[in-house]
Amino acid sequence: MSDLFDLAFAWSILPTLLMAALNTIGITLVGFSIALVAGLFLALLRRNRWRFLAWPATLLIEFIRSTPLLIQLYFIFYVMPEFGLMLSAWSAGVIGIALHYSCYVAEVYRAGLDGVPRGQWEACKVLSMSPMQTYRRIILPQAIRPIIPALGNYLVAMFKDTPVLSAITVVELMLQAKNIGSRSFRYLEPITMAGLFFLVISIVVALLVRRLEIHLQMPSIRTRGAT
Repeated sequence: MSDLFDLAFAWSILPTLLMAALNTIGITLVGFSIALVAGLFLALLRRNRWRFLAWPATLLIEFIRSTPLLIQLYFIFYVMPEFGLMLSAWSAGVIGIALHYSCYVAEVYRAGLDGVPRGQWEACKVLSMSPMQTYRRIILPQAIRPIIPALGNYLVAMFKDTPVLSAITVVELMLQAKNIGSRSFRYLEPITMAGLFFLVISIVVALLVRRLEIHLQMPSIRTRGAT
């Protein structure tokens, strides 16, 4: 086994892979933060009673969800410069993956908003609360709690989709592992280590999301689950 998997070589490439892993995590966190905000904005537009706002948002969501992330990245990085929009590979990758997942997140938000009882909306109208107050104080706190698991799933999915960014030369974890393999002609160690990085980080994120879900549960639900 020692002849097959060179521990000394694996130890020597560990710092390089760690730096690539940190870059991958950074891309995921920035992209998902953008997706959370953009997704909420798209969800609110799609639920708007004015069709001239709802229909464009609906078409955008369905179009992006129905086309591959790779094509979207190619379009942003290779096609948009012809129209004057020049972006670095890192920026294009973050924007592309954030825009892609914001459309999935928008549907999660929409499901959460639709799950809020109708009486809550009517009570806000009776109290003459503005739309901003209604969403910020009453609706969103109730809508977000049940969708935490789904949002966590998309966070892990985005992290595992970051290797797609290597198609536009973003040096993330998987591309760095392939670069090491091409230079050393040893692929077993870097690819195996990259896979372990993805596995460990995904499990840690899933556990953290689970802790957050438990923390945000209503006290009565938390007590019932413990009995």
